[in-house]
Amino acid sequence: MSSISLAADESRTSNLMPMIIIGVLFFIFGFVTWLNGPLTIFVKLAFNLDDVSAFLIPAAFYVSYFVLALPSAVVLKRTGMKRGMALGLFVMAIGAVLFGQFINMRNYHGALVGLFVIGAGLSLLQTASNPYISILGPIDSAAQRVAFMGICNKLAGALAPLVFGALVLSGIGDFEQKVKAAPTPAAAHAMLDSFASRVYWPYMAMAALLVVLAIWVIRSSLPEIKPAGANSEDEIGHHGGSIFSFPHLWLGVLCLFLYVGVEVMAGDAIGIYGQALGLPLDATKHFTTYTMGAMLLGYIIGLAVIPRFISQQRYLAVSAVMGVLFALGAYVTTGYASVSFVAALGFANAMMWPAIFPLAIKGLGRHTEAGSALLIMGIVGGALIPQVFVHLKEHINFQLAFLVVMVPCYLYILFYGVRGHAVGEHAS
Repeated sequence: MSSISLAADESRTSNLMPMIIIGVLFFIFGFVTWLNGPLTIFVKLAFNLDDVSAFLIPAAFYVSYFVLALPSAVVLKRTGMKRGMALGLFVMAIGAVLFGQFINMRNYHGALVGLFVIGAGLSLLQTASNPYISILGPIDSAAQRVAFMGICNKLAGALAPLVFGALVLSGIGDFEQKVKAAPTPAAAHAMLDSFASRVYWPYMAMAALLVVLAIWVIRSSLPEIKPAGANSEDEIGHHGGSIFSFPHLWLGVLCLFLYVGVEVMAGDAIGIYGQALGLPLDATKHFTTYTMGAMLLGYIIGLAVIPRFISQQRYLAVSAVMGVLFALGAYVTTGYASVSFVAALGFANAMMWPAIFPLAIKGLGRHTEAGSALLIMGIVGGALIPQVFVHLKEHINFQLAFLVVMVPCYLYILFYGVRGHAVGEHAS
């Protein structure tokens, strides 16, 4: 066996345990994040909300990334990535307790605060774990490693609506009609109180699990990685300068902003989309799972072909083209066919984050933590782009509103995959 292949085998072995630990964390990301889809349906029923108010659920969750990503980078410089990840899990546990408590009290604004705190913990986790897995090996094969993380993430995302549906949303098919048919306002209020309380114990259990995971991470053998040494500026021929001298990063921040927006539209908004088509609640509560299933398939294919047969940037461009086509398919069809095209967007979206993140941080050197934080800030697209959709559909047909929101996003992602990721490379 040659010394090169022996070194490669040793590298893969030494990276196995860190990959498993980070994989578990990505599973947690996915489970908590993709609860937002069925959770939006839940609060709409429990608090008798319109779509705009119900969509404050993903808004509160994703805005926290924008607010706290840069502070997270500062924290990580002091704690290191390993302790920072554990701290993020503890913060998420606090948020889960707050959310469950406020929902049980039927205090919607307090529940939004709880979601914001959960998002704060996730912001810290993601600011650490995404660059960690990207630079754990060669940056040009980072999409493959991130895709493995994505499988963990989206497997959890597929399970989350099923678990939440079984524990909280069972038997809701005619719930709205029962509330409306209640003999007195007090009786209707009691029904809503009972329904809202279903979420309390699942979130308390989630909080306990997050604390256990935090202790496990802090006691684990997860090694520290210094981003500046592992992600050298020499990789893109760039030497010196501030973070503003990396245009591919800033173009990547916008790309990630738009990507997370379309991902949330396909995953979290699909239930509301199905309701607008007149489909029953018992069906729409599981639609997020279909999107996650499509994303899982996309990740598996991405793992098989990147970088062996196609580069991560070229696959990003192909994925963007598929996004445009599936969005058009959703517009020209109705009923379950239209929902199927929305779910298929999960397949188109699957390899976008795994490609965008490493392309955007490539060669940042000592700016890697700050660049990662800026990219995590871009997750706020998951708050803002669905809000554009729910406000726009108040004025035009909701399928046209969906198309108008989605297609420009995918066209910019196409630009980044073809040209934007390379802007500024080999600068002197």
